[in-house]
Amino acid sequence: MKTGTTIITLDNGYHLWTNTQGSGTIHLLCLHGGPGGNHEYWEDTAAQLKAQGLDVQVHMYDQLGSLYSDQPDYSDPANRDQFLTYEYFLDEVEEVRQKLGIDQFYLIGQSWGGLLVQEYAVKYGEHLKGAIISSMVDEIDEYVDHVNQVREETLPAEEVAFMKECERTNNYDNERYQKNVQILNEGFVDRKQPSKLYHLMDLGGTATYNAFQGDNEFVITGKLKDWHFRDQLPKIKVPTLLTFGEHETMPLATARTMADIIPHARLVTTPDGGHHHMVDNPDVYYRHLADFIRDVENDQF
Repeated sequence: MKTGTTIITLDNGYHLWTNTQGSGTIHLLCLHGGPGGNHEYWEDTAAQLKAQGLDVQVHMYDQLGSLYSDQPDYSDPANRDQFLTYEYFLDEVEEVRQKLGIDQFYLIGQSWGGLLVQEYAVKYGEHLKGAIISSMVDEIDEYVDHVNQVREETLPAEEVAFMKECERTNNYDNERYQKNVQILNEGFVDRKQPSKLYHLMDLGGTATYNAFQGDNEFVITGKLKDWHFRDQLPKIKVPTLLTFGEHETMPLATARTMADIIPHARLVTTPDGGHHHMVDNPDVYYRHLADFIRDVENDQF
């Protein structure tokens, strides 16, 4: 399979940007978060795994509505109803797999992408060698409880009260509110500063993010507020790696519960890592990932 960028045309007529890096017979498909995020924190994954002694073909793509891929007009209710659903993004993963021509592969997903990994492993698990859930829980209520605790422990009480008032009045653009969000981002999302993941302007994906998440990582006002998947976890039969940052938005207590419920699971954590711990502490993150892939390949998991 050639490396570099390939634009694939979905059966619905829209186009997705994909990129393949690395070599070898092991295939890893990477799902970004958001939703409405993009592929960027996966750009050096093949090189990072190579440094760990593994030759892996790494495939990444921007989901529909994100960065280099087509962005439907979500002011059209028909587009919102068709594409802003869990079912659409799950089946998009399977269509991308088919159009890239890969099978018996590893699937890694960060945050929202980790939600898709859970759903994919249940619906399409026969195509997987292994699943990697990076910084995503199975019960959103536990995430909400945790991020509220994080906020209250990090910010002065008056700032928490101010943020809650802004959220009550839908005043998310308030400068003081956004300054507090940035403090939280630097403590628990992008701990390595300056972040490599910021752009000079909005490059798209906001409509998708708003529909599922809300304004920022510390409020859940969209469809994700109803995400509950715990009763499905026993159906994940493939070897599964759960990887979380030790200082992030997702609760480690929930990660431990998931590791107990998924039949063949391993939980690892990244010191000094936030939600994007593959960027914050890549040496540890990719050592864990390489060890997992190597153990599965050698039938030692």
